[in-house]
Amino acid sequence: MRRLSILLLPLTIMATPVGALAATQAQEVQPPMETPAQQASRRAAMTPPELQEDRALQAAVASTSRPEADRARDAYRHPYESLTFWGLNPGMTVVEIQPGQAGWWSNILKPYLAQTGGTWVGVDRPGEGMTVADGSADMVLVARAFHNWARQGQTPALMTAFFKALKPGGVLAVEQHRGAEGLNAAETASTGYVSESYVIHAAQAAGFVLEARSELNANPKDDHDHPFGVWTLPPVRQSANRDGSGALTPAERAAFDAIGESDRMTLRFRKPD
Repeated sequence: MRRLSILLLPLTIMATPVGALAATQAQEVQPPMETPAQQASRRAAMTPPELQEDRALQAAVASTSRPEADRARDAYRHPYESLTFWGLNPGMTVVEIQPGQAGWWSNILKPYLAQTGGTWVGVDRPGEGMTVADGSADMVLVARAFHNWARQGQTPALMTAFFKALKPGGVLAVEQHRGAEGLNAAETASTGYVSESYVIHAAQAAGFVLEARSELNANPKDDHDHPFGVWTLPPVRQSANRDGSGALTPAERAAFDAIGESDRMTLRFRKPD
């Protein structure tokens, strides 16, 4: 996505007596109508606006300061495209929910926001508080967490907390392992998957509006049916039960590796103005 740079010129407003204003209006001359050829000529002569990519975000994604293992996953997680889809902009206050020790998204967001005058806030226990003032965040990012909350019945309360933390017009950005529709989220959550409708209904119940959904992170190879749930797939690659039973054969392991990372929903919700 490209960003449009627009030069805003100051507008000077002068007070005009009522009588003079009426006289001026009476004497206004309407501009002559343009012919199609004249209109085309005028538009051709206009200086096109300068279009720029978000180079700071590109640099943050491409940075060699990110762990090599993180960068190897970009082909599956599409960080630049996803963050652009969610509407990340310089100077934002972004709250990342449960970023984890590895900090896959944090390793991009923290340097980007530091360079562009924004603020990154990591919240490990959102149920205990968001650590930002109500109505102060531009974006709340939730990545791969809804299956945990569905198992614990926490989703409704957390959605309400995210809604309060965001400014009017703020974005709730969601990346989540996507399960089949029509299944009970409380049952599928133990495998790491929940349906899109589960997340959408929970967000709407908290007051959010679903603004857009993307197939950026879809993976049609993922049938959601794996012996160790989503953790069978890369990057976790679980290949046996904790007691060593049920181990995958080398051929089975190779087949799951060939699927790649999970099929995921990518959703953008908006807090109404």
